[in-house]
Amino acid sequence: MIKQIITVNHRRFATGLFWQPLGVGNTPKKYAKQLAKNSDRKYTLYVSYKSMVGLTDAREGATAGLPSAAIEIVSTLSELVSFLGAFQVGNNYYLIAVRNGVIIRDILLNSAEGARKSFTQLAEIPDWGALFAPSVWGIPKSQEKNLSDLIGHGVSVRLKPISTARAIIPSFILIILFLIFSFYVLSNSVKNNDGSKLNINSEKIAEYKKQIEQKKQQLTEKLLPATTTEKTVDYAYNHLPNVMERANLCYKAIAFVMQPIMGWNQTYAKCDEEYVSATFSRDFGTLNDFYEIGAELMPGAMVQEMSENEIVVRVKLPTLKTYSSVDSRSQETVIRDITTVFQQTNMKADIQGVRDVVLNGNNTEYVYVTEVGVASKLIPSEFMVAFNGFGGVYMTSVSWRANTRMWNYEVVIYSK
Repeated sequence: MIKQIITVNHRRFATGLFWQPLGVGNTPKKYAKQLAKNSDRKYTLYVSYKSMVGLTDAREGATAGLPSAAIEIVSTLSELVSFLGAFQVGNNYYLIAVRNGVIIRDILLNSAEGARKSFTQLAEIPDWGALFAPSVWGIPKSQEKNLSDLIGHGVSVRLKPISTARAIIPSFILIILFLIFSFYVLSNSVKNNDGSKLNINSEKIAEYKKQIEQKKQQLTEKLLPATTTEKTVDYAYNHLPNVMERANLCYKAIAFVMQPIMGWNQTYAKCDEEYVSATFSRDFGTLNDFYEIGAELMPGAMVQEMSENEIVVRVKLPTLKTYSSVDSRSQETVIRDITTVFQQTNMKADIQGVRDVVLNGNNTEYVYVTEVGVASKLIPSEFMVAFNGFGGVYMTSVSWRANTRMWNYEVVIYSK
């Protein structure tokens, strides 16, 4: 078996992880330890993402700190619940399969024949959301993608040691052995040619004894169960973009993907937290027409063929600078005030308050979130003016439908 490491855009990524859904009531590290303990293999590294845990070890070429290729791809293709992909990486082929949000295959293979055979077997499972494969394979309803288009754009989650002790013990043992050796050299008499002994500096010997005891104590402390330290909770409202910058970004992004393409009708577009996407339905055009025109109008966009008559185009949004913002009013007051605003403008709004529970050490804290849903003819920059008098405002998504020519907004207001 080849080493399960790939290099994309001069960056190394780990593949070949053993993936399992996260057990109920378990923390990722605790569950990783359980899996490693009950496995025939000596897994030493793990990574967690959403409700999954992946395990690997140094024999696969992995080291702590390497990002997982599978997680980056899954986060980039977050709109796909299930997909199957095969990508050529140098002389090897990387295969990934995701079903219902869970990674079921993540492996680097060293032959095109073996990769295609594995891909074909998995492709027999029905209801894949998308198939990605080299065009020379001739897989029906599949599209070819460069791995560089899917890696380096999503969430980067890095491998961690399953056992902290395993990482700590070797370094401390080496230090202690070095000190003991130094002590031994100093404490033993070195004979001269005439048989006499050199004088030993007793202060130096005492100092080395002290250092040895200190290192032993440090090793003991490292191996003891870690005490819980209180960490500052990083609330969502500490990372909110400027309201109007976010509104203008989504408006421009939707305009970018809703390009007029001959023979294809624009039906729906949505700007969410990370991506903007648009759906096109076929009229009299062909797939080749769409790709040829779309490549010129929307460079860098990812295209997903939902069927021969429906295509979804998706583009990752640029990152906006964020700030801390929270409304100082109570949730009851926020709900009453925002309801009044929409009553004054004669717009029907679906408004409800929820309470998010946040664990801060041994304490339970709450963040109050007011959710606002509105359908409007107003473009984003005009609509978001309604929230000018509020803090902690974030437009989580905005969508546009061609048949109604209406904008649908989802906005939240954070309050303490």
